[in-house]
Amino acid sequence: MPALLMVAYQAAFTGVNILYKLAGNIGMSLRVLIAYRFLFAAAFIVPLALVVERKSRPRLTWVVIGQGFLCGLLGASLAQNLYAESLVLTSATFVAAMTNVVPAMTYVLALAFRQGQAGWDHVVHRWSDVAHILRRARDLLVVNKRKSIAHGRTRGGIPPKSSSVGRAFLILCSCLAAALQYIIQAKMIRNYPCPCSSTAIMITFGAIQATGFALCVEKDWSQWRLGWDFKLLTVSYTGIFASGAMFIVTAWCVQMRGPLFVSIFSPLMLVLVAIAGSLVLDEKLHLGT
Repeated sequence: MPALLMVAYQAAFTGVNILYKLAGNIGMSLRVLIAYRFLFAAAFIVPLALVVERKSRPRLTWVVIGQGFLCGLLGASLAQNLYAESLVLTSATFVAAMTNVVPAMTYVLALAFRQGQAGWDHVVHRWSDVAHILRRARDLLVVNKRKSIAHGRTRGGIPPKSSSVGRAFLILCSCLAAALQYIIQAKMIRNYPCPCSSTAIMITFGAIQATGFALCVEKDWSQWRLGWDFKLLTVSYTGIFASGAMFIVTAWCVQMRGPLFVSIFSPLMLVLVAIAGSLVLDEKLHLGT
């Protein structure tokens, strides 16, 4: 069951990648989208947690609150803003390829925080896989340079190497934040073994942080206007389903199998996003030698 749930989680986040990219293409501020995403998620998950776990919820401590704050920062507001910025600058397939470093990062962090036992030879093997993934992601970035030029995101021909490195750095920071969040979430679940309530705490903090950040940087108030349109569809899907429901799935799987188990399903999203990006976003798939 946990494996099937994580497959569903990766499928749900494939939709998030596609909707983020489409929203960016029509000019929607992704910072505002992320703020709405977690506001919608909080509106969904908080009442659910209050009802479902009203009799089993233990006493809330400052330690749990602090862990929830960090999970909201690392796994929600910070990770998603870095992720979305990288997605706008590159392609959905490239970003999905780079997220394959999350299992290796989580693995090493789990060892550092003594949440997993394994030999260092396995660590070396993991990071050799990461090096291969980075090479493949670089190839994807090169292929998508022409598309970036067509969208006016570069000036005067081929973008400089520093631009490509900067884009990769954004998504790597997002992956590191997500890996750290898995580690902290595992500790939080042990202290507060209620998946719905712990997720509600995390998402509430993430909503506050993401909204505060969007209000500070987004000066165009028209970006906050929602109607019965694609914007509302995007924030509803990413908030209620991809965050509210799927984050509960993540919390439950972390509680059952640990942070590394959750992270090892990340490569599945690359395949799903590559297929969806080719069909929906007209991204060209490239197979290197």
